[in-house]
Amino acid sequence: MTDFRGADGIGTRIKLARRERGFRTTRELAEAVPDGNVSPAVLENIESGRKADISVSQLLNIARALDVPPSLLLAPVARPEALLDLPNLSADFNGMTSAEFDSWFSSSPAGYYRPRLAAERADIELLGSLRELGVLRRELERLQIIKDVSTGAGDADLVAGLPAIDKRIEALTGEAARLAGLLSSAGVVSVDETPLITAPDQPEPSQ
Repeated sequence: MTDFRGADGIGTRIKLARRERGFRTTRELAEAVPDGNVSPAVLENIESGRKADISVSQLLNIARALDVPPSLLLAPVARPEALLDLPNLSADFNGMTSAEFDSWFSSSPAGYYRPRLAAERADIELLGSLRELGVLRRELERLQIIKDVSTGAGDADLVAGLPAIDKRIEALTGEAARLAGLLSSAGVVSVDETPLITAPDQPEPSQ
């Protein structure tokens, strides 16, 4: 079977991805999108090429049901030099390769795509910082779990490793606070309108 990641046409990529993920029919895939806007008929038209325009919500519903990154459906990413083959795009996309499209679509700061404007570059860097902060948070959570387990285990070897864990947590906490400060100054806040991470209290200056 042809790998959907390098196939031509979004409809073909969706059809091959559907089969690879174990959905034998379009009905089975449609049923995996509860309360969505993707019916078996819509999927059949997409896969056959009769439906050229796919709404954003339809694309995301399909990608989510398939557990496939949207970029892999939108472009033949397994062939990085292949030209983007989505229909009805403006001439502004002419000559864009699938690798460039993936970098642009995912806002990768070190990918194939080169930002055309300074503002676009700044936006990509902001997204990169936000992702980096997420990685730091997950690592801090992991280290805290290790610390809690080591503390409660009563094993001398595990307890002996706690200072190194504490040192690592301190370093990552400082880096997370630095990134949070940069993001906060750029106006990025969490859903409750507070900074993503509250910087640690600073000592009062000596009089």
